[in-house]
Amino acid sequence: MGMAAMKHDNTDINERPAYDKVLQDIADYVCDYKIDSKEAYETARFDLMDSLACAILALKFPACVKLLGPSFEGTSVKHGVRVPGTKHVVDPIKGAFDIGAMVRWLDYNDTWLAAEWGHPSDNLGAILALADYISQKNEAAGKPGLTMRDVLSYMIKAHEIQGCLALENSFNRVGLDHVVLVKIASTAVAAHMMGASRDQIVAALSHAWVDGQALRTYRHAPNAGPRKSWAAGDATSRAVRLAQIVLQGQIGYPSALTAPKWGFYDVLFKGNEFKFQRPYGSYVMEQILFKISYPAEFHSQTAVECAVKLHKQIKNIDDIERIVLTTQEPAIRIISKTGPLDNPADRDHCLQYIVAVALLKGNLKAEDYEDEHARDARIDALRAKMEVTEDKRYTKEYYDPDKRAIANAIQVFFRDGTKTEKVEVEYPVGHKRRRKEGFPLIEAKAKEYFGDHYDAKQADKILAMMLDQKKLEGMKVTEFMGALV
Repeated sequence: MGMAAMKHDNTDINERPAYDKVLQDIADYVCDYKIDSKEAYETARFDLMDSLACAILALKFPACVKLLGPSFEGTSVKHGVRVPGTKHVVDPIKGAFDIGAMVRWLDYNDTWLAAEWGHPSDNLGAILALADYISQKNEAAGKPGLTMRDVLSYMIKAHEIQGCLALENSFNRVGLDHVVLVKIASTAVAAHMMGASRDQIVAALSHAWVDGQALRTYRHAPNAGPRKSWAAGDATSRAVRLAQIVLQGQIGYPSALTAPKWGFYDVLFKGNEFKFQRPYGSYVMEQILFKISYPAEFHSQTAVECAVKLHKQIKNIDDIERIVLTTQEPAIRIISKTGPLDNPADRDHCLQYIVAVALLKGNLKAEDYEDEHARDARIDALRAKMEVTEDKRYTKEYYDPDKRAIANAIQVFFRDGTKTEKVEVEYPVGHKRRRKEGFPLIEAKAKEYFGDHYDAKQADKILAMMLDQKKLEGMKVTEFMGALV
């Protein structure tokens, strides 16, 4: 048999292509886009305040605290990252992990809902860690460090990259966790912060797509567990490492997405290419959702508001025949669960558990997911009475880019034939449409959690730093991070 006859149709052609356009577009945005949105910077300031409040609250939970600090006991690093609320000083990769894990631990930081969902403030792990390290290093050499306006700018860009990729592309439908987008966004901004050229940013992004991606296993029954609380910290820290590898001279992989057989699209995205709804700008930060009142998965936020309104009408749970929860399709897909709930991470992703607690208590706190609170037999008794149904209008308006609603409704039916009104909330308090109501509540949330952790003088100083837009933007990162120790 001749050589020509032996040649297979699928022989790999070793001609190095141009870099995938998706990677180039992200790098161009990070390098060249000038943010001119006052609204985006103001929202970013509140996002920073909210994220750090969540991070400080997480220090009340031993499972989180155990993961913080140097990678190995007894090691130290020069110009190390100060981990907020602690005395830990760690390298930037571990700093990104620690800050990212703290921000995300209680499922209480910002949220983005689209074809894919996620929490863009997870990227603060890489941003704050690198800003602190780079600034200390520069200032020690007599050069200027970064300012907090730089931090807000990187936040806006990380939000935009993660959020725009999420608008039309569902990673959860192919079984991948949304933290892949944290890794991508953090890699882009981390590389730029570290002084990478445009070509190096593109190369770093190729590594982030080629990297192994997390499965959603740990978010869903029967495997839901606390990895979901540190998965984003893991992703944002991995981004710092990948950017570092490229800056140490490693080449990139031009068709990381599009390579036949071996690229991300063919291996992990069912052969589909990414779709984009809009160019990169500052849309995502302006539209970001805040979990202001309740530490619960975002698709359930308005359900909690409904349940709190109905709380006073629930006198005796034995009088209840059934409870009808009307919601959007993504809520059914992600957080509607029956059966045993084995741990806090399982419970805070269960619509029925969240609603049951809010109906019973007229409130919902992070502690309500802990084992001792979950032993209340009334919670499971109420869960058993719940029916979850989709309202197709809710689903349609959830995906509408001009509305971005996250609607829920609850109605309780009693054994004597009476019923409550159907209570409906379409936009949660953390939505853009409720900013005037929401921003003061973020300030109150931050004041409470800073006040619980720091002494009064330090807590007041930290909050004051974040309440003045102009002063915060002009502040040195080293001063800001030092105040949080």
